[in-house]
Amino acid sequence: MLKPLGSHVVVEPVVQEEKTASGIYLPDTAAKEKPQQGKVIAVGSGKYTDNGQLIKPEVKAGDEVVFAKYSGTPVKHAGKDYLILEERDILAIVE
Repeated sequence: MLKPLGSHVVVEPVVQEEKTASGIYLPDTAAKEKPQQGKVIAVGSGKYTDNGQLIKPEVKAGDEVVFAKYSGTPVKHAGKDYLILEERDILAIVE
């Protein structure tokens, strides 16, 4: 398993549907947008301020989040695709 360091978060992006609302299947060659939503898999310990105080992350494993469109570093681990993001790139928690 991946264990993020500092203020990093490991997110598993949500796979987009390959079928439109009207029932048309999209081929793999169709231009697809990069996903902006995913499930938090692991969270780092947090970020230290200049005076040494630890700021704990606001998200936790299991949260469904929305993140900035072109943020994060894609990583493949154990056959799955993940994104490693800075916590500041997470825009919202889906409730």
